[in-house]
Amino acid sequence: MGFFDFLTEEIAIDLGTANTLIIHKDNIVVDSPSIVAVDRRTNKVIAIGHEASMMQGKTHENIKTIRPLKDGVIADFNASEQMISMLIKSVPMLKKRLISPSLRMVICIPSGITEVEMRAVKESAERVNGKEVYLIHEPMAAAIGIGIDIKQPKGNMIVDIGGGTTEIAVIALSGIVCDKSVKIAGDVFTNDIVYYMRRQHNLYVGERTAEKIKINIGAAIEDIDNPPEEMSVQGRDLLTGKPKQAMVSHREVARALDKSILRIEDAIMEALSQTPPELAADIYNTGIYLAGGGSMLRGLDKRISLKTDLPVYIAEDPLQAVVRGTGIALKNIERFKTILLK
Repeated sequence: MGFFDFLTEEIAIDLGTANTLIIHKDNIVVDSPSIVAVDRRTNKVIAIGHEASMMQGKTHENIKTIRPLKDGVIADFNASEQMISMLIKSVPMLKKRLISPSLRMVICIPSGITEVEMRAVKESAERVNGKEVYLIHEPMAAAIGIGIDIKQPKGNMIVDIGGGTTEIAVIALSGIVCDKSVKIAGDVFTNDIVYYMRRQHNLYVGERTAEKIKINIGAAIEDIDNPPEEMSVQGRDLLTGKPKQAMVSHREVARALDKSILRIEDAIMEALSQTPPELAADIYNTGIYLAGGGSMLRGLDKRISLKTDLPVYIAEDPLQAVVRGTGIALKNIERFKTILLK
């Protein structure tokens, strides 16, 4: 510390399967899809983020789009490293610096991650000039981001439904008392919709279209207040091979996602059954908090509430709860020393 402080910049990263967010000086400066487009002939990255996401499903044989993170962990080491590096370089404040500064980082990881996967995240960060790298578990970051005082001797249950994994954790006294991680989340929901469209409408749609259906008319239960209007979906007819259009309603999406949501409910019930009785009593009073993009599915809070007989609250900005919590941990490293993994 001291003289060289001005050479160090602090950033918080939420490395997500679907989106990567970066916070610098309390502001979200990068919010980009975790996708990389690579030229197959030279193996060079030609686009990342939004630009690469536009190419998804529309590439020719010389270009491939990769999602470097699968189920919340690094699946393609090389692509993820290049993606992290390019995203960090795109932070406006760091672009202006003549000398690339050394970075103090806090990076968010799933709670069910293995030692090897942890090391992969850490090494990726160190290679892009990360001098001090701390890791924080996703449910912890979500709890801090929602505004829960995690140091209290009081149980809180967090369910973070991301792109690759759903993290369920009971938190008390700055620690995770019991947790459950299931690989069912946004990506599985998208695949469910693709499969449903093929089965019900004989319509072959791509991942991007399925994602659009999920965001625009996605629902967890058939009877919801303010149901969205039907959506017209274009794709390829599986019988004739011609381009075709079909109308889809939120009820159909609810039926398509039913099995996957059921598995998330079972995981929540399992986590509740492992909770010590004193903490279970706290959760009865405080309820369950939902974070992550998946929690924005219409009627999901109602459905989980009916299953668990507990009040369910959705975070104010579920997509950014985790990265906000990571940013708060970065600002107060000394205070949160106990929960950060060096």
